[in-house]
Amino acid sequence: MSSSGGSNPKKPRIDSSSLLSAIPSRMPLSNGPSASGSRPLVALLDGRDCTIEMPILKDMATVAFCDAQSTSEIHEKVLNEATAALVWHAITLKKEDLAKFKALKLIVRIGSAYDNVDIKAAGEQGIAVANIPSLCVEEMADTTLSMILNLYRRTAWLAQTVKDGKRVSTPEQIREVATGCARIRNETLGIVGLGQVGMAVAVRAKVFGFNIIFFDPYLSDGIDKVLGITRVFTLQDLLYRSDCVTLHCSLNEHNHHLINDFTIKQMRPGAFLVNVSRGGLIDETALAAALKDGRIRGAALDVLENEPYNLAAGPLKDAINLICTPRTAWYSEASAQEIRENAAHEVRRGLSGKLPGSLRYCVNRDYLNVPRSAYDTGLNGVSPFSSLFPLAAPFLTQTAASQLLGDTSMQSSTAAISSSSTPSLLSAAGNSSPVVVPVTIGESALQSAAKAAAASHGNNNNGGESGGGD
Repeated sequence: MSSSGGSNPKKPRIDSSSLLSAIPSRMPLSNGPSASGSRPLVALLDGRDCTIEMPILKDMATVAFCDAQSTSEIHEKVLNEATAALVWHAITLKKEDLAKFKALKLIVRIGSAYDNVDIKAAGEQGIAVANIPSLCVEEMADTTLSMILNLYRRTAWLAQTVKDGKRVSTPEQIREVATGCARIRNETLGIVGLGQVGMAVAVRAKVFGFNIIFFDPYLSDGIDKVLGITRVFTLQDLLYRSDCVTLHCSLNEHNHHLINDFTIKQMRPGAFLVNVSRGGLIDETALAAALKDGRIRGAALDVLENEPYNLAAGPLKDAINLICTPRTAWYSEASAQEIRENAAHEVRRGLSGKLPGSLRYCVNRDYLNVPRSAYDTGLNGVSPFSSLFPLAAPFLTQTAASQLLGDTSMQSSTAAISSSSTPSLLSAAGNSSPVVVPVTIGESALQSAAKAAAASHGNNNNGGESGGGD
């Protein structure tokens, strides 16, 4: 292509063999159907219904189910040949479990929580892990409000009274069976973790007259002003001020047994406790003791530390004023279908593109040892620099982006980000969607990038790759 400055020679092609040699054996450049016609195997590890997933994947993969509760129950063929795995929450995949899979490159958790998968060990073994966040927000928030209302109005216990045939007609009899029913207006609801579900709970609870406070150390300032609620900056302050505490945070090594004997003593005497998030957030032995002596007036739990849970054998077996449901807060017919469809599409993106760059919801990018080429534009047109430059990435060529990353000020900014130990902005909400980190770029870097982009565009006969939608 000629220009006013003369003719420029075509750029030499990049030797693909040099790229392939740098990629780990478990993370090939493309893991879709090969030229030989072999089809990858996708296994649903802890379920048996593939009716939603199969139509989405059948043209490019073989879909099978295992219905296993542990890797010891998985067929040897799946362990040897499965390229991708779909998992619910019934199976746990630790480092030693992951090592049993010989060809696995992708795990997609059907749901937002992924604490049943060792994502660090998976990354070290070249296995990308993705989750499906955000699709059950309404159901989780509605269930939380249902539980809160049940605790305040004792609906479940009163319904059981009628079912048991107890006669209730006089004021004295009503007072006897309805003791503990409370008025909601002007009560203080404390939300631990103001992610998507926490925000949805806050919006709903305000309608009932609750005063809303929240604690989330990972959120930036101002969200309290947006929602018209009150922010507190320590868990102790939230526990001390709340008449009802509801948990909406992820589970990690820092908050295991967040609610324990010590923190329960910091709560208001007679407060309520609700948990639809993660079972490991609560020390169940401490909760049972607090329910027995009345320090906690009532509790509603949709998740427990050990599942499936045998209530008759656990520490809560004799607990009073307790509502337990079998991890169904996320479920509705609509949400179940949507989450399975999205999980299947995430698998499809992984099979047809480059891992992990082709995934929307990869949660272990930091642990994957993959070259930068794994983030290059794949079949779905994802730019390798979209996480750093979300608005400019579609217009930046490789040359332009490289100049940006080569600038001294840019290198110091990105180094500071990569070395930071600060958790993800949304980690407290259990949402692992990518968070755009603002960086300071020097004017010289932007100017040189613009010049490089213009020059590259002028020298490229194809005008660059078009960014296609998924």
